[in-house]
Amino acid sequence: MATFYSEPGPRGENAAVNGSVLRRILHVDMDAFYASVEQRDDPALRGRPVAVGGRPESRGVVAAASYEARTFGVRSAIPMARAVRLCPELVIVRPDFRKYAAVSAQVFALCRDVTPLVEPLSLDEAYLDVTENAWGEPLGVNVARRLKERIRAETGLTASAGVAPNKFLAKIASGWRKPNGLTVIAPARIEHFLQQLPVDALWGVGPVTARKLREAGIARLVDVREAPEETLRRAVGSWAASLRRLAFGVDERAVNPNQERKSIGCEETYAKDLTELEPIRSEVDRMARRTASILERKDLLARTVVLKLRYANFRTITRSQTREPPTRSADEIAARALELLDKTDAGRTPVRLLGVSVHGLEKPGDATPTSTTKPLSFSGD
Repeated sequence: MATFYSEPGPRGENAAVNGSVLRRILHVDMDAFYASVEQRDDPALRGRPVAVGGRPESRGVVAAASYEARTFGVRSAIPMARAVRLCPELVIVRPDFRKYAAVSAQVFALCRDVTPLVEPLSLDEAYLDVTENAWGEPLGVNVARRLKERIRAETGLTASAGVAPNKFLAKIASGWRKPNGLTVIAPARIEHFLQQLPVDALWGVGPVTARKLREAGIARLVDVREAPEETLRRAVGSWAASLRRLAFGVDERAVNPNQERKSIGCEETYAKDLTELEPIRSEVDRMARRTASILERKDLLARTVVLKLRYANFRTITRSQTREPPTRSADEIAARALELLDKTDAGRTPVRLLGVSVHGLEKPGDATPTSTTKPLSFSGD
């Protein structure tokens, strides 16, 4: 059942502004993706608390948790040892990123059957612009409902979806009634929806930033509208202007479909800032190995490894390293990513986002033979 924040119709999804029909944007988010794939493929795991990730004795980190595990407080990015303490009956499954990537490709193919305007954000979520779509559906809610049914039929997995006039609202809506949810925010009811949102409902506002905003008297997202510029800048840095626009529900970003890849990688923003070095190292190692698995699946090599890191104060840095010959070795890419991590303040300053990517991609046959290794090259902030 869909949750509506307006009735469809003349003042609903198809409401127009200055004679122009607004865009209909979907955000589709697979439910507990890695854990759900494992539960689908192993009936013994169904209905049980499952965590995908490393072993607790080796300082592993939770990559994904089933909804059964989440009721115990088990979440992604927490140390697996802590997850086991929270849920002694937790079943730990080692990640199989090749399998997850294959399922992801299947889901995105179903999305592209509906519209070519599909913008993947990660293996398990994407934006779709369905203002025009292959089914000729005038209402985004009908597109979302049909797409969710197709995903369930083809993959055996559930997805949650948000429907709204822009990407910002669609992403919030998709998480409103998980799992297997469907929430519609129609133009006529955007303001009503925004009035309900606490400031930390906004993607990218973690606990530390939310606390700073609340201490400044900004408890709801709409409170950002009247906040002094200096107050916002102290809390979120250069993101202040964007945050104010979002507080009015304004997001003009278009859905950009996949173009030829110039890089491959993954990143994650954590609900709780990472403060200890070992969990951070485990996360970087996991992301590096996942990135290497994508290189192998696509039969590509890479010369450059890039680490992206965002601190709790929203300062974002990148570190990169280029070497010859190009590689797709998981061990080498992980070692290089961890070497880059050593050149940051991780472990001394709380971290809210991590990402590992590789650049300088080429097919094995295109690689230029070389018998020497070039000196390392690093880039900073």
